[in-house]
Amino acid sequence: MTTDDWLADTRTSYDTVAVSYADQVRGALAGHQYLRAALALFADSVRTAGGGPVADVGCGPGEVTAHLHQLGVDAFGIDLSPAMIDVARRDHPGLRFEVGSMTELNLPVASVAGLLAWQSLIHIPDDEVPTVFGRFHRALRPGGPLQLLFQVGDESLLKTEGYGGHPMKVHVHHRQPNQVASWLHDAGFVVEAQMLLDPDAKAQQAILFARSKS
Repeated sequence: MTTDDWLADTRTSYDTVAVSYADQVRGALAGHQYLRAALALFADSVRTAGGGPVADVGCGPGEVTAHLHQLGVDAFGIDLSPAMIDVARRDHPGLRFEVGSMTELNLPVASVAGLLAWQSLIHIPDDEVPTVFGRFHRALRPGGPLQLLFQVGDESLLKTEGYGGHPMKVHVHHRQPNQVASWLHDAGFVVEAQMLLDPDAKAQQAILFARSKS
């Protein structure tokens, strides 16, 4: 499958489920204290590094972007799906959202003070991840924080339905934190910490806290 193929499938899938997905995740952060704590730590890291604009890459309907804004961060969202961006702009009219792909991240060099990608890296094939991390590093200021949230495992699944029973065609890649950390190191990041959520659950998630090398 070419890059254009899986990107097109991912875009179409999230265009299809955008409204129902937004309905399901709206307010969900209120019930996840560790996710809120991770975002608070990220916001504090941005301020400590001097502040500035922060990119939420793969922002979906903008819930995390809005939460960061509430924490005093100058956050804006980028997502592959135009329908998701429409929903984000509808639900959070005072914030900035734009259509874009992390595989072709159109941000100037050292233009963001922090970068966050929650549950969006899961759709990127292994052979594309180093390029994506290279683009993250290029966009971040030296010393800027990066935070990733992703699903843990060793398998890749094809998701054909979701969020209200709508048809989808997206690959979901589960990865071990050590593998992701190795890719980050090769791209010029220092991994400062990692957190495993629900370690006894079947569906585990991990958060990696990294920083662009100064």
